[in-house]
Amino acid sequence: MPETSNPRIIAFQGQLGAYSHLACRTAYPDMTPLPCAAFDDAFAAVRERRAGLAMMPVENSVAGRVADIHHLLPESGLHIIGEHFQRVHHHLLAVPGARIEDIRVVRSHVHALSQCRDLIRRLGIQPVVAADTAGAAGEVAEKGDPAVAAIASELAGQIHGLVSLEANVEDAPHNTTRFLIMARDAIKPPESRPVVTSFVFRVRNVPAALYKALGGFATNGVNMTKLESYQVGGQFVAAQFYADVEGHPEERNVRLALEELDFFSREVRILGVYPAHPFRFKNREAQDED
Repeated sequence: MPETSNPRIIAFQGQLGAYSHLACRTAYPDMTPLPCAAFDDAFAAVRERRAGLAMMPVENSVAGRVADIHHLLPESGLHIIGEHFQRVHHHLLAVPGARIEDIRVVRSHVHALSQCRDLIRRLGIQPVVAADTAGAAGEVAEKGDPAVAAIASELAGQIHGLVSLEANVEDAPHNTTRFLIMARDAIKPPESRPVVTSFVFRVRNVPAALYKALGGFATNGVNMTKLESYQVGGQFVAAQFYADVEGHPEERNVRLALEELDFFSREVRILGVYPAHPFRFKNREAQDED
């Protein structure tokens, strides 16, 4: 780990009890979690050496990518040094003594509410959007109304003294969030483990530019596991792309693919080269069996 003044602290966006907090506890149980109000604040904590690492959510298997994060990653001044996949188990939380048949309103983050539509429909309750899941749990505890519940983690319930009226209320059994682990300094991944390379690029504003830019990955047998586009600088004529590929830039096939990408692009920036999480391969094996 990079040498910092607080190397045993890991920053995350949200309140204690958030799923990012849970990811920190799971991946780095010996580190002290530091809650931050915004993604930028978590990045700043690492840049300013108040934390050694930051745990940043980037995508969910149900809700898709986390808003704004791909805009912030390239400008964070940090490096991706790892990834973590956190299984999301939602709980219906309420004040002690509340009964599930008494619930009329449920509060949570918009993504959590969308991930629990079956429960909301089955109970006939009104969903209310909150800033985050842990914050919703705190609000329910503060109000003390037995007719109001929250959808959040079991950890949030323990922190705020709530009881779980029903566990695992998410619609999809595969509900998983992918996190990127950020640090001030890049790392050299172990050669014995599979590696992921993450980068951003902008293609030239010419016909078939993206097709030509990505052709090298196909011809060199490089597996691209993620490709997303988003607008930058308020322009609609060209997009920036975020991509993940399997392999190290020093491997011949990856190097050749990146050279071809660079030829057809205005800019290529590597955000991190890091060990692939074992979840990637377990998930792939399960899909192959299906």
